[in-house]
Amino acid sequence: MYVCDMKLEEARDKFIQAWGTLGSKWGINRTMAQVHALLLISPEPLSAEDIMSQLNISRGNANMNVRALIDWGIVYKELKPGERREFFVAEKDIWEVAKRISIERRRRELEPIIRILGQVKEVEETHEEAEEFTAMIGTLEKFSTKADKALERMVKADEHWFFGTFTKLLK
Repeated sequence: MYVCDMKLEEARDKFIQAWGTLGSKWGINRTMAQVHALLLISPEPLSAEDIMSQLNISRGNANMNVRALIDWGIVYKELKPGERREFFVAEKDIWEVAKRISIERRRRELEPIIRILGQVKEVEETHEEAEEFTAMIGTLEKFSTKADKALERMVKADEHWFFGTFTKLLK
């Protein structure tokens, strides 16, 4: 295992950059992932101004990405008495974050493709190309439906069941 002594500020910056890179590999806007990382590790709720200054981004960029994270259900708005500004805090329970991301990705990605596959699986023609098309669509629909059911079970499962099952799969 690689261990190195690092100052907190340097470690925070490195984590935020890495989370941003990882997010972009998952198909998420890099800045959105960086905003999430910042809120995830912040002990106190942050305002848009805090986010702007710490990530060196514009107000519009900060607001747009915070709103997107709120839409995903992994960041919340928090009001402070006597403050006119809005403050934001990330969901800190990583299991809950994973479940909410899974729910949202399922809604945005799996459900639409399952719907489309259901619509295009029946074609009138019976020639070889149509049969190959129908067979492939059927295979994709079966796979997508199984993936959808697996995600649904993961979302409904508790953390201990999921990790116990996952660990068994790795053995």
